[in-house]
Amino acid sequence: MNRTLLALALAGFALSAHAQTVVRIGHAGPLTGPLAHIGKDGENGARLALEDANAKGTKIAGQPVKFELVSEDDQADPRTATTVAQRLSDLGVKGVVGHTTSGASIPASRIYEQAGIPMITPSSTNPKLTQQGYKGIFRVIANDLQQGAAMAKYAGQTLQAKKVAVIDDRSAYGQGLADAFIDSVKKQGAEVVGREFTTDKATDFTAILTKIKGKQPDALFFGGMDAQAAPMLRQMKQLGMNARFLGGDGACTAEMIKLAGDAMSAETYCTQAGIPMATMPGGAKFNARYKERFKTDVQLYAPYSYDATMAFVEAMKAANSTEPSKYLPALQKLTMPGITGEIAFDKNGDIREGGVTMYRFRNGKWEALN
Repeated sequence: MNRTLLALALAGFALSAHAQTVVRIGHAGPLTGPLAHIGKDGENGARLALEDANAKGTKIAGQPVKFELVSEDDQADPRTATTVAQRLSDLGVKGVVGHTTSGASIPASRIYEQAGIPMITPSSTNPKLTQQGYKGIFRVIANDLQQGAAMAKYAGQTLQAKKVAVIDDRSAYGQGLADAFIDSVKKQGAEVVGREFTTDKATDFTAILTKIKGKQPDALFFGGMDAQAAPMLRQMKQLGMNARFLGGDGACTAEMIKLAGDAMSAETYCTQAGIPMATMPGGAKFNARYKERFKTDVQLYAPYSYDATMAFVEAMKAANSTEPSKYLPALQKLTMPGITGEIAFDKNGDIREGGVTMYRFRNGKWEALN
């Protein structure tokens, strides 16, 4: 090849590379602090999805695009979440996967809605998130009303619990889940003998548990995350409490088992939005790919984060545009097969078919009961 042809070839290559459109997708969750393992899990799911989309050579409106993940640490803090939301908006992301917790998602959602940037949370379950009337806020997981009702039904009908105590961490997630559980468990004929509150930073629950112990509940329900649920369970054991321990998806993690240690027993239960990884349409394959790529196990929300990210990609392809105002209608009408099941949203932005699974601790792991 002579110099002229070589120069033309190099120029053509440069032009081709320049023509590739870079599309930024944001991710927001706790990447530091006690919930970092959950936030990183979600980030990994989003990253794997964009790597897959890039590997397929995705084209939108006939143009090759390269997706980039822009991930921010909201520390699971409402104030930090709004700062992160503004930063992602200023960076020009075309969609946001997150936030991880409801306490972060709810205040951040207002900023995304004002900026016209759609947000899909893989894990925020407080019903209020999608009851604000926003057009661009979605979730790919069942909400607290469904989780609370499932645990309450199991506690009342299967465990035959007559007296229950409830603790929540006062976060939007924990309080919402606890409220939903109480509303439903009362319908099962159980008596709520105590309602106590803590924070999502606390580690000492001795005073609260001692107060509850005197009321001799059959079960204790905690609305919060594994970072509090695990020490709470250990302290229940130290106090000689025999109440069954019930939690939501925030406590339904591998980290919960690790942190709680020998306090875990066959009387420890949790709910998880969605279905077990083994029975997800693409669960087994995803789990293997995830472990190979990141050298660690899925914690909780990675497959939901993957599906949320792919929902953006598919909506953009359907609309032939990466601009939020143009692909949002396609996202609202989207129906696609996901790792976790069919991804399709109702008029509020909730997943249409969000199942809930009950788990019990057995043989060193969480085992599905339904």
